[in-house]
This record gives sequence, C-alpha cells and structure tokens, in this order.
Amino acid sequence: MENGYYKRNIDKILINWSREIGRKPLLLRGARQVGKTSAVRALGSHFEHYVEINFDEDEEAAFFFEQNTDPQELCKRLSGYYKTPIESGNTLLFLDEIQNCIPAIKKLRYFYEKYPEQHVIAAGSLLEFAMEEIPSFGVGRLDTCFMYPFSFYEFLEAHGESIWVKACREASPNNPLPPPLHKQLIDRLKVFMLIGGMPEAVSHYIQTRDFLKSRNVIENLLVTFRDDFSKYRTKISPLVLNEVFESVMHQVQGKFVYERAALETGNARIKQALNLLIMAGLAHPVTHTAANGIPLGAEINPKYRRIIPCDTGIFLHILGIEMSDILLADDFNAVNRGALAEIFAGLELLKNSDTHAQRQLYCWHREKANSSAQIDYLVQRGSAIIPIEVKSGTQGGMKSLNLFMEEKNIKWGVRTSLENFAKKDNYDIIPLYAISNI
Repeated sequence: MENGYYKRNIDKILINWSREIGRKPLLLRGARQVGKTSAVRALGSHFEHYVEINFDEDEEAAFFFEQNTDPQELCKRLSGYYKTPIESGNTLLFLDEIQNCIPAIKKLRYFYEKYPEQHVIAAGSLLEFAMEEIPSFGVGRLDTCFMYPFSFYEFLEAHGESIWVKACREASPNNPLPPPLHKQLIDRLKVFMLIGGMPEAVSHYIQTRDFLKSRNVIENLLVTFRDDFSKYRTKISPLVLNEVFESVMHQVQGKFVYERAALETGNARIKQALNLLIMAGLAHPVTHTAANGIPLGAEINPKYRRIIPCDTGIFLHILGIEMSDILLADDFNAVNRGALAEIFAGLELLKNSDTHAQRQLYCWHREKANSSAQIDYLVQRGSAIIPIEVKSGTQGGMKSLNLFMEEKNIKWGVRTSLENFAKKDNYDIIPLYAISNI
C-alpha cells in the first residue's frame, strides 16, 4: 500500500498507456466506487504535475469546455484556473465524472487530433448514459478501459499475501497446492466473498479486520446506488429500478424472469430497467449460446439470460445472509442454493479479462423432457471452447458437463469448486479461488 492506495492490476495498463507514443485520450469506464479515481491519482504520482477536474464538484469547470477553443488553448486556460502547469509530457490531466459535462466528452476527440502529446484520462460512473447522446463520438480517437471491483488475487495482494498469489498461478491439476495452503485459501476466499471487492469495503476490512465496518460500507454504497436511480428518472421510475435491482439478487440461478422482477410493471419496462442496470455496471448478463463454434457470441439466444450482480458482498447483504453462514460453512449449498459460487466465478472471469473490451459472459442451457442440462460458463481460449461447471462444495455429479462435451465433441472441460487442483477423467478441477487461472 502506498499513500493509502492498494495496487490494482490496472496500474500496469495505465503506466503502459502513459508511455505509448501517439497515445489516444483514455476513457476509464466502470460502475460507481470501483476505484477509477484512485487508480488515476496513483498514475498521477508518476508525473511532475497532476490536474484533476471533477465535474460533479466543480460545475464552473464546464465553462472552459463549452468555449470554441483548441486543446492547447484550453489547457492554458485550465492551467490558470487551477494554478498548475498543464504541459505536454509533464502533466496528467484527469477529467472525472465527465458524464456531467457533455462538451468535455465531445472535446476528447480533439486532443487526439490536435494535441496527442498531452496525457488525458476521463472517467465517470454513468458514462454509458451520456454517450448515448453522442453516438460514435470517439470511434478511432479514444482508448477505452473497463474497470471492476477487486478480484480475489488483488485482494490477496492488498492483504500482503502476494506469495499466495504466485503459488496459485503456478499451481495446476498436475501440480496441486499443499493441503494446508489450500485450506487457508478457502478460508480467505470466504472472507472475500463476504466483504466483496468494492475498494472501500476491502480497505476497511484490511485495516481493521472488522466485518461490521465493511458491511456498513456496503450499506452506504447501496444508498449511493439507489440515490443514483433518481438520475435515471427521465428514462424510468427509480422505484421500478430498485425493484429490478433487488430481483437480480433473488434470480441469480436460472433464466431471469421479467414477470418476477417488479409487480404491476410490464415486461418492456422491466427489460428497460434491467438494461440500465447492466449499462451502469451493477448487473452482468450471462447469455445462452449454442456453442457450435467460435466466436461464442455468433449463436446467442438473448431470450435466455442469467443475470449476476456486480459484487458478492452486495449480494449477501441484500439477501440478509449471516456472516457465520459463510465463514463456518463447508460448502455454499445452503447459501441461496449455491448461487454465491456461480456469482463469484462469473465475476472473476470478468475481472481478469481484457480490460480494453467489455467482456461478455456466456452459458449453455438445454431444457428437454428428462434431459435438462446447463453449463454455467463457456470461455474461448484461442480456437478452443472451454466449458466450466461450478460446484458450491466438493461433491456433485458432472452429468451436464459430460453431456455437453459429448454433444459438442469437446475434449477438455473444467470443474471449479472448493476442491484442490486435480485431474479427473476428461476434465480438470480448478479451485474456485483460482478460476482466473483459466
């Protein structure tokens, strides 16, 4: 930890961006409170000067971007206003909460065209809504980076357990971890699931080891999210948004059913509310694909989607699950029928994907009389499709995985559970805590 900041995987990506020749302005996207501002400030410490403009706190700053000035002149005026030099190569200019200033979003493209040597990063928690008003505004002129809450490995690093991360990454079905270390990692996994990956909750736990304080952080975050719902009122009722948000927590396993999501609200409005939550990064879809080949997105059925929430800590808090139910459990079968393991696995796949593209999650489902089957996640690695079946404990059959692999002529699959690394028949066993190794 440096100056209260816990290192994140995105730090290396930001450093590499800052060193690129002919770089483009960078747009940092992600849900509220996932650590975007902190990560940019950490990058700012590598520059001689750093200027941060928060359009949520400084409404007068919008004036400078509303003027018809080129980027160089704009920087001169901002430099005088903020009493800090804005010099190409020496200053990082950060435009935070940029969704509150549409002229600033439009101005970004001109930095690439007329002043590419100036380092500029923009971020915002509701960017997707603002960008709807100016489609194709930055195509080819901006770099985009997606950010998520802490991954499990990032949590271990922040906890001072980088040697455990190294051991996990070097382990494999042919080289399992020592049983005592595996047990310690399972215990740490339970803690992480309980507090979730939101940076403030992680920081409070690491500094105090107090679960209650981390839970209070989550409660405050939920208040912030719900306050944000009022900002969407021109699109949809905040009450409907909250109902659908709550329903996401209760419909994690299986197809998301609109009729169950909000009483006395039509399916079209519920679908609109769900899409807004997805755009805001508060929920993530897992879409069915026929998986007859790659890319997986070529044969999707958008009518069958599971929806997972953005954080396990938020999920457990809303469901009111007791801390002891997680910390003392030998498996997660009793925790909303194992949904916790599925949520964690999906989020880890997202958090460890390419940050420059918005990763999509896929599943496979077949509903036939006496022959229903489901593969929780499908990922593409090179030209191969890897089916992943999630188990919430250390037991359970592999009927669906075997059926899918036989039907699609796939030679290798993955079972992720609370078991140690192992190899069995035609699939590998990967511990839940190491699912990102895939």
